[in-house]
Amino acid sequence: MRLLGLYVLALQVQGAGTSDQAGGQDLVALVSRSSPVAKLVLLVLILFSIASWGIILFKLWALNRAERQSSAFLDVFRRSSKFSEVHAVCKNLSDSPLVGIFQAGYAELNTQLRQTPGASPPGAAPRPNLRSLPALDRALLRASAVEVNKLEHRVSFLATTASITPYIGLFGTVWGIMAAFQGIGQTGSTNLGVVAPGIADALAGHVVLEIVGTLEAAVARAAELAQPGDVVLLSPACASFDQFRDYRERGERFRAYVRALR
Repeated sequence: MRLLGLYVLALQVQGAGTSDQAGGQDLVALVSRSSPVAKLVLLVLILFSIASWGIILFKLWALNRAERQSSAFLDVFRRSSKFSEVHAVCKNLSDSPLVGIFQAGYAELNTQLRQTPGASPPGAAPRPNLRSLPALDRALLRASAVEVNKLEHRVSFLATTASITPYIGLFGTVWGIMAAFQGIGQTGSTNLGVVAPGIADALAGHVVLEIVGTLEAAVARAAELAQPGDVVLLSPACASFDQFRDYRERGERFRAYVRALR
């Protein structure tokens, strides 16, 4: 979507779009013309975006690694006949949440299954004594909570970003609209020179803008940017009373300018 003069010419791409070079130039020009507040809003949103994508990519890598190591741990656990054999491979599979749970249970078992003097009949081999099964259950629950917290680390930042960034962008939009109305109030005019900067700030970060002075220039610029199969839509952003008598005249002028291109 492009703001041309007092008109929004929406290019609905049905065929090939504009070149990447032209799009990059439009973006640079849009940022350079923005007000300091709009640039600050864009900077904050960019920082949130970079941090969010960094966390997303890191989490994808960490979860894939945890899944692979968990599969390897389960293979060892099912094939081993002794817990000591399983415990021996835990150091190499430390990123698996199952390893943390197993080590917590293994440590609790070692604490409870100690040979207690006098617990066996005289002359019999001493037997290990499991003193508290609920204590073992609590140890496993604590370990599972710790492992879940590890997997969810920094995910809360993504939730916070998703909640607050729309309002940061909305702040930039409201600021631009306020600037446009303030300009109208100070000058008592709704011409392009007054409202264009505020509208540009209001739409900064949402659409690519290009401001021209007249409808004829807007149509000519749209013709330059359009590709075969594109649709150019006349969608006025303002009443344009300073250029046309009424809406009907504006529509007729638009039709005439388009026909003149053929």
